[in-house]
Amino acid sequence: MKLLVTRPEPDGERTAEALRARGHEVLLAPMLRMQAVEFELADESYQAVVMTSANAVRSLAGHPQLARLTALPALTVGRHTADAARAAGFRDVHSADGDQRDLAALLRARFSAASAPLLYLAGEDRAGELDVGEIRVRTVVVYRAVKAERLTAEIETALAEHSLAGVLHFSRRTADAYLDCAARAGLIAAALRPLHFCLAQAVSEPLVAAGATGIRIAPHPEEAALLALVGDC
Repeated sequence: MKLLVTRPEPDGERTAEALRARGHEVLLAPMLRMQAVEFELADESYQAVVMTSANAVRSLAGHPQLARLTALPALTVGRHTADAARAAGFRDVHSADGDQRDLAALLRARFSAASAPLLYLAGEDRAGELDVGEIRVRTVVVYRAVKAERLTAEIETALAEHSLAGVLHFSRRTADAYLDCAARAGLIAAALRPLHFCLAQAVSEPLVAAGATGIRIAPHPEEAALLALVGDC
């Protein structure tokens, strides 16, 4: 199949390589560009570091307090973020192997309101805050995602010629950006026509609202599950 991957770099290229290894033709259109945000930490103790994206981990590169952070346990939403945390120097890493609700359940199971606060390293635009009951959380924004403004000429042509069989979406924001770019190019109907492979139900919601009907949702919010979903079609 000819597929479009909308995932930001560097993860988008890794996903594309995995699809090409399975025999697919792949185009890349990163719908978000990540920017690290300067941040400072309060002079207080934290129980652990919480991260829901590998982009949060990458934003720590070169930070003057990196050693302070990597000395703490890290709890992540999924394996990909956990792997990035280990690569960055975190030694005590625990993954919820799921979505944000699974992560919140893991945090509630491990910590209490009497514990020191958790340090949540987050993106500027996010679906919501961590719901961990009475456990204290300090949220610090460490990166922002900037939406793409246009699709490349190659991708606009592929949409116009209906040559794309499927589009892979890894976040709600990338799905939104894909639709915005397609509308700007006058190609919204063509953009809705391929199969849309979505990492989770929430990712598919902008596509459903826009009128897409060929939507497939991964049974588990991880890349491997999404790739397997593509392979089943």
